[in-house]
This record gives sequence, C-alpha cells and structure tokens, in this order.
Amino acid sequence: MERYRAKVYKKGIIVIPKEVREKLGIKEGDIIELVVDNDKITLKKPVTLLDLFGIDGDKATEVAKEIVKERRKEVEMEIRS
Repeated sequence: MERYRAKVYKKGIIVIPKEVREKLGIKEGDIIELVVDNDKITLKKPVTLLDLFGIDGDKATEVAKEIVKERRKEVEMEIRS
C-alpha cells in the first residue's frame, strides 16, 4: 500500500499526484468515485464501458456509438407518440 498526502484548495479541490494519475490511467475529465466510510475517504476509478472493451476497443467504441445513436432515435420516437 502506498500513501500520499494532498492539500485541499479553495472549493475543496484536491490534486491527485501525477504518479497516481499515471498509475491508474486517470485523465482530465475522468469521473472518480469518493467513498466515505466514517472518517475515511477512498477514491476509486470506476470501471467504464470503454475499460471493458479490451483489445477490440476501437471497434467496440464505434459499435457503442451506433447503439447510442439508435437509442436516441427510439427515445425521440417514443416522446413524439
């Protein structure tokens, strides 16, 4: 287990050390879960669909985009009827 210290800035902003971000693959704009357990806070990088695509990531991303596009069309049709 590794330990790091981080300073809390205005508005509660905490900077995750670069080494940790690189190790966990955290990029700007990523969503991080904060788990509060009594007096302890744990940060977790949730698993996303992109993480689950594995070696077929590029093709799977295209398929997912098509599915989302089709679902949006279906929702629009449902709203209009």
